[in-house]
Amino acid sequence: MTSAPLHSTPSDTFHAATFDTPCGPFSVAVNDSGAVVATAFGDLARLQQRLPRQSNPIGYSASKGLAVIKAQIDAYFAGERRTFSVSLAARGTVFQQRVWAALAAIPFGETRSYGQLADELGNPGASRAIGRANATNPICLIVPCHRVIGADGSLTGFAFGEDIKRQLLTHEGALRTRP
Repeated sequence: MTSAPLHSTPSDTFHAATFDTPCGPFSVAVNDSGAVVATAFGDLARLQQRLPRQSNPIGYSASKGLAVIKAQIDAYFAGERRTFSVSLAARGTVFQQRVWAALAAIPFGETRSYGQLADELGNPGASRAIGRANATNPICLIVPCHRVIGADGSLTGFAFGEDIKRQLLTHEGALRTRP
């Protein structure tokens, strides 16, 4: 695991780490209080794209919060954890926050369509807006945007590609593996 502090504004310091998972490198950024602000499948450069604007890498350091998150991610991939118990600090609009909360409520091993989420949020017909908010979720995996699929069951709209989305849903038992 490598870790690095990232800086956004004078009051925002983020600590970041990248570690290996069965889906490839996974990067996490936390704020000074240890709350997750962003995650990404990929390296720190990929994570940087998901952080608030003006964030710049400024070196490496360890963070206790990052070790806890890594342990939970490792346990998830080992089949020992189905939910995460870490503080989150994603920045977004009120609507985005509502959608991200709905994503977090989708149980392990289940999926929802964009339309189903729109209905659950009391906004029937807002599936495109739900899709856009899903696409802007800065905390993938922990806030499980991979559990949202097309109404026809297609694996649409995952920032890190259909292959990783398929791996995650197969791991959770939400998809049957193909012969």
